Amino acid sequence: MPRKIRSDETLTVTLDELVADLRACRVCKDMPRKDKPLAHEPRPIIQASATARLCIASQAPGTLAHATGKPFMDPSGVRLRAWLGLGEAEFYDAARVAIVPMGHCFPGQDAKGGDLPPRRECAPLWRDRVFEGMPDIQLILAIGQYAQEWHLGRRGGGGGLTEMVQNWQAIYTRSGTPRIIPLPHPSWRNNAWLKANPWFDRELLPFVRQEVARLLR
Repeated sequence: MPRKIRSDETLTVTLDELVADLRACRVCKDMPRKDKPLAHEPRPIIQASATARLCIASQAPGTLAHATGKPFMDPSGVRLRAWLGLGEAEFYDAARVAIVPMGHCFPGQDAKGGDLPPRRECAPLWRDRVFEGMPDIQLILAIGQYAQEWHLGRRGGGGGLTEMVQNWQAIYTRSGTPRIIPLPHPSWRNNAWLKANPWFDRELLPFVRQEVARLLR
C-alpha cells in the first residue's frame, strides 16, 4: 500500500521511493473505488527514472506484461518498437525511456477476450506524482484514448481516434514542454485503421522516429 501522509506532514519522496510504493500498491484489489475488485493479484508495472527524456504514456499492461512484469512484452510491443525505431535494449533503458500506463495493473479481459479499460483508481493516485519526479521528460507519446484524454484534455480537440491523430502537428506545436504526440495503440486490433490511414506510416512515424532519435541519441 502507498504510504499515508498526514496533512500536517512534509515529506520529500524520491522517484525511486514512489515507484517502490506504486509497485506495492493493492488499491484496485483491496479498496476499489468505482469498479469491482481486481479479479487477480495485482502486479503494478512501470518503467521510470528521473533522467528519462521520452515517456510512453500507455493504457494498461496486457497478459504477457502481467506474466513477465515488463511492459509491452507482446506483439504490440514489437510493433511499437518498430514505430519508434528502437531495439529492445534502448526501449527498456529506464534511464532514457519511461513507460507509464494509465492503469499499472493488468485489468483483466471482457467476455470477448479483449482487455478491460485501465483501472480508474490508478491515474488519480499516482500519475501526477510520477511525472513530478521526471523533470527531464521532453516528449510524451500518448497511446490510446485514455492517455490522450488525460494528457491533452481539450487541447486534443475532441473527436475520435482518427481526428485526434490527424491533428498531431497542431497538438505537438501547442503542447509546450513536454511536447505530446497522440498515437493509436499498436495492437493488431488496429490493423484495419492502419490500413485505412496510410498517412500515419508515411507522415507521422518518420517524425516520431526523428524526435525519438534526437532525444535518445
